[in-house]
Amino acid sequence: MTEFSDPETLVGDLVERAKQAGADAADAVAIRGSALTVAWRMGEFEDLDRSDATDLGLRVFVGQRQANVSTTDPSPQNLDDLVERALAMARIAPPDEYAGLAEPQDLATDIPALELDEGGEPDPQWLIDQARACEDAARVEPRITNSEGASASWGRSTIAMAASNGFSGGFSGTRSSIGLSVIAGEGLHMERDYAQTSARFRDDLEPPDVIGRRAAERTVRRLGAEKVPTRPMPVVFDPRVSGGLISHLVGAITGPSIARGTSFLKDCLGELVFDSAIKIVEDPHVRRGLRSKPFDGEGVACRRRHLIDGGRLTTWLLDCRSGRQLHLPTTGHASRGTSGPPSPSATNVWIEPGSQSPAELMADIKDGLFLTELIGFGVNQVTGDYSRGASGFRIRDGELAGSVSEITIAGNLKDMFRNMVPANDLEHRYGIDAPTVRIDGMTVAGR
Repeated sequence: MTEFSDPETLVGDLVERAKQAGADAADAVAIRGSALTVAWRMGEFEDLDRSDATDLGLRVFVGQRQANVSTTDPSPQNLDDLVERALAMARIAPPDEYAGLAEPQDLATDIPALELDEGGEPDPQWLIDQARACEDAARVEPRITNSEGASASWGRSTIAMAASNGFSGGFSGTRSSIGLSVIAGEGLHMERDYAQTSARFRDDLEPPDVIGRRAAERTVRRLGAEKVPTRPMPVVFDPRVSGGLISHLVGAITGPSIARGTSFLKDCLGELVFDSAIKIVEDPHVRRGLRSKPFDGEGVACRRRHLIDGGRLTTWLLDCRSGRQLHLPTTGHASRGTSGPPSPSATNVWIEPGSQSPAELMADIKDGLFLTELIGFGVNQVTGDYSRGASGFRIRDGELAGSVSEITIAGNLKDMFRNMVPANDLEHRYGIDAPTVRIDGMTVAGR
């Protein structure tokens, strides 16, 4: 009996079963995950959760027809049933002229060592100590009146893939996090904020007391928030939220959106989308990177590239299917789970930092906004129209002034990209990262 403890053998066996049963081609993926999470609130140990789960997915092709099935049961009888169901589904599925496995010449053969798994797992007491220290550091601040709780978590994912085109490979990665959200003030004058740290290796986490103090400082600073007048003004995005602007770029250049014509950037390949000084990098092979991987979800080799170079859009993000739709080779951006076919997504992405400090970036702003939180999902990927609730701080004469809340910022992503100016404070914290950025001329709606 093939067990989940040997996932690479398991997926190889499943592909072979599918071929023997009549599939023209097949691939399989196994994902095994383990996680520990601790919750600590108001000085009390609230919860300790552990989860262990494994999923197995199979994709089969009968001519140009394909089907996907998944299971959590690796027993031989169930695998035979799984193959049978997949083939039955594929035979009645509509044909897809773009479906198929990766070409053998595109497959990854040189697998880089990326240091994604720290080995072992933490003692639950270590997680409890981290969460407690984090909240304790925040509650020292007397103006903190309540806590939504601190958490500390650890997880490991192991992925194995095999395909009838000859690919076989796997990797595992760990991730740990410490985070906290607290409340300051009372009654109708309460404010909330948070802080967190995440890393592949626990040694790379920021200390829990630093996270706790940061959450408290951010929260207290928001007390006394006011609204702002409605008018255009310069807006500066804190690194906590500026990476979201890059996420909108990533979503707009994925192959399916381009093939369907549902992206506001669908006609912009090779065009100047940002200021000519802007470079945006994607690198799947960052050592200990939060979104790093040695190959993509179809076993294709992936590499570092500039998505934006000199302000120009250089590439789409393609898996094999969307590449065939656009008559282009895959760019190695496939991502997949167990229950569906691959689709494109990005790995580690960041804007190269500019030359000015955040203070220098704001120095000439007479009246503007510095945003630390964005609310809602008012982004139209077809038109690029952008409208989000926001809070942060007023900028007056180049300095941060009082806090602001209950405001809305609006613009169009094409205009926002062209007017974006990055500062020099880039840190790699989230996987998609940006430094402080300034965008002039945004519409602000307040009082």
